[in-house]
Amino acid sequence: MSEQAAPVIRLHPEDGVVIARATLLPGAPVADGVAASQRIPAGHKVATRPHAAGEPVRRYGQIIGFATAAIAPGEHVHVHNLGMGDFARDYAYGVDATPTEMLDPPATFQGIRRADGRVATRNYIGIITSVNCSAHVAGLIADAFRRNPFTGSDPIADWPNVDGVVALTHKTGCGMSMGEPLKVLRRTLAGYARHANFSHVIALGLGCEVNQLGPMMEEHRLSGRLRSMDIQSMGGTRRTVEAGMAFVREVLDDANRVVRETVPASELTVALQCGGSDGYSGVSANPALGAASDLVVRNGGSVILSETTETYGAEHLLTRRSATRAVGERLVELMRWWEDYTARNGAEINANPSPGNKAGGLTTILEKSLGAMAKAGSTNLVDVVRYAEPVTAKGFTFMDTPGYDPVAATGQVAGGANIVCFTTGRGSVFGCKPAPSIKIATNTPMYQRMDEDMDVNCGTILDGEETVQQAGARIFDLILRVASGERSKSEAADFGAAEFAPWQLGATV
Repeated sequence: MSEQAAPVIRLHPEDGVVIARATLLPGAPVADGVAASQRIPAGHKVATRPHAAGEPVRRYGQIIGFATAAIAPGEHVHVHNLGMGDFARDYAYGVDATPTEMLDPPATFQGIRRADGRVATRNYIGIITSVNCSAHVAGLIADAFRRNPFTGSDPIADWPNVDGVVALTHKTGCGMSMGEPLKVLRRTLAGYARHANFSHVIALGLGCEVNQLGPMMEEHRLSGRLRSMDIQSMGGTRRTVEAGMAFVREVLDDANRVVRETVPASELTVALQCGGSDGYSGVSANPALGAASDLVVRNGGSVILSETTETYGAEHLLTRRSATRAVGERLVELMRWWEDYTARNGAEINANPSPGNKAGGLTTILEKSLGAMAKAGSTNLVDVVRYAEPVTAKGFTFMDTPGYDPVAATGQVAGGANIVCFTTGRGSVFGCKPAPSIKIATNTPMYQRMDEDMDVNCGTILDGEETVQQAGARIFDLILRVASGERSKSEAADFGAAEFAPWQLGATV
């Protein structure tokens, strides 16, 4: 049997488990002299050697957990016999950092050059809300200009260079602490307000909320393309909606004047996301996106990895790539903060793998993290930033976020990401306006089942049709095309407004 047709996938010579390429029946060969002793679901782990209770279990050549009972060769390895445990991690700051080989000439795409020099991949008019109390009114304004992808109606058809009018609403903005929770919300909203993919923005409040528009705009120096309104001062719902609609009509002609031009790929800032992961995520889609990430960086661009809780346990592999010791230490400090944060809230970081993750074959957060970090490729870690902080460094940056996909992606786009790449094994559907979102499937059956939502099939790697590097080159080519205006599947279905989800810290009072 050829390696391509092998029923299991071995990721590292030191691994004590292999991954089922498809469902294995009892008796199926899994290693030399070892056969499956029970049914092993597709994407799940099967032991190739005995493990004593308490012994570490390795995948990717790294510890993914510890046997909670004796495990025999050929046995299914999952939540019933594998759990978390403490072990020392060698952070070895910077020992694997190497100069990045840049590509010359760099790749290019057709972007929108703003007056301040920044480059956009889309051209939206946005409505951001200071508080949940203004959410409905913001929605009424945006709905008046909303394209319907299923009926074909298009109120802004006469302005073809405008991608849409989008209201970004949320559930907070009042009843909150004036400290860090408010700072994080304002930083997020400000990041969207100044995002290059917005030509003009309405900032809409109620008038009496904690998150007052005036102080937020002054703190973050928001002006120019932004018009602020509050419902109480405007005289209520109808008058505010009319004023908001009038502003949009006023700026449509100006927004429509943009012209796409050839720009270098160094103008790309790509958010790396995964959701609905499965046992194949760390084998196919995530490494392929990592290869594409390396191409973005080698062309002078930026990539942002986030989801701190889904890097936990694998952070020592990133600190080894840190450009400086200080950068690596900032990442480790984040891990210690999350250990304390989850403990204070009566939770544990290992609660992160979702029921869907576990059904797909992922057992512990260590295993999930090792697969998730593959999205960041192999280049140096050049910076670590807080949630929604502007990403200014070229290369690979880590942003502190929760593992929950909408919250994490919201922070990345607030930080300046102008495109999102999102891998999924179970079939997550997602968008993140104003940045286009590319969906990348880990396996062929799911891709075929959800072909109207998935942009890229990396199940080809599992099927033996292409290598990780070939799939990565294919993803990079699609990034350039989508950045140039080609619509992704999530855009075709008008995803991206409801998924706006700023990180809520602290008590609601």
